[in-house]
Amino acid sequence: MKRLILLAALLPAATLPAASVDAHAFLDHAVPAVGSTVTTAPKQVQMFFTEELEPAFSGATIADAGGRAIAAGRAVFDPRNKAEMALNLPPLAPGHYKVSWHALSVDTHRTEGSFGFDVQ
Repeated sequence: MKRLILLAALLPAATLPAASVDAHAFLDHAVPAVGSTVTTAPKQVQMFFTEELEPAFSGATIADAGGRAIAAGRAVFDPRNKAEMALNLPPLAPGHYKVSWHALSVDTHRTEGSFGFDVQ
């Protein structure tokens, strides 16, 4: 009998549509990985987000350990994967680097963040 009452109580909840969740484009992962140390300087930083991005309003920059900006140009976007943003890099010397990103998801939510990686 208890099982029947529990089933009857849960049935209406199972048939209701899921509540709308505000989606935001957060960084899912990056290459090189967040906090990693690489032995070879990357030619590009790839960032993969949890939502599709609006390229016109999203971008990234890179700075060295002293906070000096490194000329990397504008972020590039893969038209086949709208949740990916990449930053082409000039040759990097050994050291610590910080990537700062800002994103506007296709549902108009803005997010920003940063992460670091080291080059040996």
